[in-house]
Amino acid sequence: MKNYISIVLLMIFLVGCKEKNAASAEARETAVSGTATILVDETIFPVIEDVAILFENQYTRTKINLVSKSETEILNMIQKDKGQIAIMAKTLDSTEISYYNKVQKVYPRITEFGSDAVAFIANTNRVDSTLVLNDVLHLLKGGSSAKIKSLVFDNPNSSTVSTLKTMAGIKDLPKQNVFAMNSSKEVVKYVTENEGAIGILGINWLLQPTTDLASYASKIKVLAVENVKINANNTFIKPNQTNIADGSYPVTRKLYLLNFQGTSGLGMGFASYLAGHQGQRIILKSGLIPKRFPTRQIAVRNKVE
Repeated sequence: MKNYISIVLLMIFLVGCKEKNAASAEARETAVSGTATILVDETIFPVIEDVAILFENQYTRTKINLVSKSETEILNMIQKDKGQIAIMAKTLDSTEISYYNKVQKVYPRITEFGSDAVAFIANTNRVDSTLVLNDVLHLLKGGSSAKIKSLVFDNPNSSTVSTLKTMAGIKDLPKQNVFAMNSSKEVVKYVTENEGAIGILGINWLLQPTTDLASYASKIKVLAVENVKINANNTFIKPNQTNIADGSYPVTRKLYLLNFQGTSGLGMGFASYLAGHQGQRIILKSGLIPKRFPTRQIAVRNKVE
């Protein structure tokens, strides 16, 4: 009887171990399986959402949770080890890389996958469809402009703010004539209701507007920005795909995936997909600029059927 009980207990133990190991294997994250949370710069969220959906469709054992945050929020979360994968409109400098290497004992893997632009929008009632960038920078330095009543950013901690602050050479935004909303959607809405305002946001939100944002499209216009470095008759450049690609539009940014996992997890898999053939096609189709333009195979037929 004792032997029988021992055998039953042993069988229960072995079955339990097998189930535990199976569950552990199923939960183990790899480059093409498991669950991962990715912090995404709010200014480029629409295109990353597209990539994540197609990635999950191709690799059905994956689940990508996208969290939309401002640039400052993402950096703070990474420093506090509250996020391991981030997609941003900036990379890390040598000091930041050294910090993560020494403090968090991880060397971040950085993947450049494309470029976008900071767009300036105005109410359709604005007569002028152009914008002098120096007027914007002058306003950011605390000056005034007869052509610009106010500047409106998508978020006080946004990457658009850091981009323009760097261009203006300032550390803080002035307290007059410069405002910040809570999202790109709020910027668009504000501009439709305030004729003298110039809205500043990532171009991705205009190229891929959500349903509620699309209803405001007829009430705004994207401004052509002066590029004084171009030797041409018309130096006012629109932020379209061609002008972003050749650098003639003066306010462009590179896009990066930053992976702090330190292992061969979903961060590596998603980065490879984003920078690979399929991911780059999605970037191109979105209206942004891929790091590498996808090639097309042309089949030449000997006869017409």
